[in-house]
Amino acid sequence: MAAGSTYTPIATTTLASPTSSYTFSSISGIYTDLVLVALLKADSTSFDTAVRFNSDTGSNYSFTSMNGTGSAAQSFRASSQTSMAVDRQATVRTTSFVVQILNVMNYSNSTTYKTCLSRNSAPDDAAEALVGLWRSTSAITSITFMNNAAANFATGSTLTLYGIAAA
Repeated sequence: MAAGSTYTPIATTTLASPTSSYTFSSISGIYTDLVLVALLKADSTSFDTAVRFNSDTGSNYSFTSMNGTGSAAQSFRASSQTSMAVDRQATVRTTSFVVQILNVMNYSNSTTYKTCLSRNSAPDDAAEALVGLWRSTSAITSITFMNNAAANFATGSTLTLYGIAAA
């Protein structure tokens, strides 16, 4: 992020009922980067959160994950996926909220693939960092944030999309 940049809120939602996904659509190309901040809790079992860009369900996503619990660490890599992981810890999170931050760089550039950095932490579990790639040169105009596990995002979970203006 460039020095002097500011976060400009584009859209925010607080879930009024449990849901397995939420889509930010009609994203304009007036910013250099996007930041998605989510405060989430599962309604029953576990998280396996991911994103899709522009409703692309093809095998065009890759990611690498590193996480640690304070007593153990692990890493994971996947390519040719149908979504990009944001949280691969897949643990039960029904009692406390998890903070997830996804940075999407150069989202409106139409000549390069899109890269993302994700960080998340749960007060009763672990911390994780991921790097992801969407193999498309299309400008991102929509982001679907979803739970690939059996659970829904619980009522009261909040998602906010910010734009980062050039310095």
